[in-house]
Amino acid sequence: MLQVTDIRENKEKYSKALAKRGINADSTLEEVLKADEERRASQAQLDEVLAQSNSYSKEIGKLFKSGEVQKANELKEKTVELKEASKQLNEQMLAAADKLQQLLYTLPNIPNDLVPAGTDENDNEEVLKVGEIPKLIDGAMPHWELAKKYDLIDFELGVKVTGAGFPVYKGKGARLQRALITYFLDKNISAGYTEFQVPLLVNEASGYGTGQLPDKEGQMYHVGVDDLYLIPTAEVPITNMFRGELLNNADLPITCTGYTPCFRREAGSYGAHVRGLNRLHQFDKVEIVRIEHPENSYKALDGMVEHVKDILGELKLPYRILRLCGGDLGFTSALTYDFEVFSTAQDRWLEISSVSNFETFQANRLKLRFKDTDGKNKLVHTLNGSALALPRVLAGILENYQTADGIKVPEVLVPYCGFDFID
Repeated sequence: MLQVTDIRENKEKYSKALAKRGINADSTLEEVLKADEERRASQAQLDEVLAQSNSYSKEIGKLFKSGEVQKANELKEKTVELKEASKQLNEQMLAAADKLQQLLYTLPNIPNDLVPAGTDENDNEEVLKVGEIPKLIDGAMPHWELAKKYDLIDFELGVKVTGAGFPVYKGKGARLQRALITYFLDKNISAGYTEFQVPLLVNEASGYGTGQLPDKEGQMYHVGVDDLYLIPTAEVPITNMFRGELLNNADLPITCTGYTPCFRREAGSYGAHVRGLNRLHQFDKVEIVRIEHPENSYKALDGMVEHVKDILGELKLPYRILRLCGGDLGFTSALTYDFEVFSTAQDRWLEISSVSNFETFQANRLKLRFKDTDGKNKLVHTLNGSALALPRVLAGILENYQTADGIKVPEVLVPYCGFDFID
C-alpha cells in the first residue's frame, strides 16, 4: 500500500510512476487526497472537542469542591453536548479513514526507475540468456506425452479425483518431484535461509497484508464457512508471520524459506500453452522471503537473482532472465526479474521463478517496522522469490533431458531421488 503522506507531498511523482504501468491514476490520487483531508480535518476537530471536554471535567471538579454547584452543573450540560459532538466526529473520522484505506488498496506499487516502459510481456527486457538449447532426438515429445509414456504423472486421474489442473504424480515422477523440493530447500538453507513449515490456509488480514486481497480475490480459493483462503504462494503466510512487528535494526535481514503446495483459481484457457504442467490449479513451490533494511534491499535482490542462477546452473537447464516492464509488473512489486526455462520440445520459454522487491508496499499494509539506528521507527523492505516453482522446472527436465531410450536425471538430483534414468 502506498503511503498517503508521500502522495500528499509529491502527487505528480506518483502520477508519472503509475503511468509507467499504463494507469491513469490522477482521479484516484485526487480522491485519496480528499479523503485524507477529510480524515485529518475530522481528527483535528475531534482532538479539539476532547481537549475542551477534558478541560471542563477538571473545572467541574474544582467548582464542586468550592461549592459552586450551579456553575458545575452548567458545565456538566456542556460536556454532554461535547460528548455527542465527539461521537459524531469520531464516526466521520472513521468513515473518512475507511474510505482512504479502500482507495489506497486499489493503487498498485510504483515501479522502480529500472523498470522499462511497456504495456505487456512483449515489452519485457531480456537481461541475460544462459546455456545452449539442446538438440533433441527426432520425434521428441512434450512433457505431457513423456509423463504418460513413462507413467510419471496421471492428469486424467487428477480430473477424476478433483478436476482439471490437479495432477497425480506417480512412481519415479513423485520421487523426482520430492527430490526437487528437497534439493531446493537444501540450496536455500545452505545460502542462509531458515526453513519454515507454514499453514496452507490464511485469514483475510494475511491476504490484505501481502497484497493478494483485494487485487487477486478472484484467483484465490475461499473457504466460506471459516472465511479462510488457500494460499497462492508461501510468501503469504511466511511474510505475515511478521505482521504488526516492530523489529530492531540488529534483527535485519530476516531470511526465510519454505515449501508449500500452492492453489490458484486462474482462468483456464485452451491450447498447448496450458497443457500438462504448464498451468495448474495446485502446484508445488519452494519460496524465499527476505525482510531487509531499505538501504540494503536492492543488493539483497541482486543476491537472490544470483542464488536462482546458481540453482539453474546446477540443473543445467537453458534459461533467460527478464526485467518486467511496467505493464507486466505485479500489483505489489517495485521491480521484478522473471526466470524462464526453455522447453525444447514445446519450442517456448516457461516462467519458473519471479524475484521481486516490494520496497515498503507490503510493509505498510503489514505495519511491519524496525527501529533504525537514529531511534526512529521505519518501514522495512520485503522481497520474495521462487526457488523454485516445480511444475515447469519438471517439464523442462523431462523435455530437455529426454533420449531415445528414456529420460536422464540431472546429475545434481541423483543423490536425492536414488536413480539416474527414467525408462
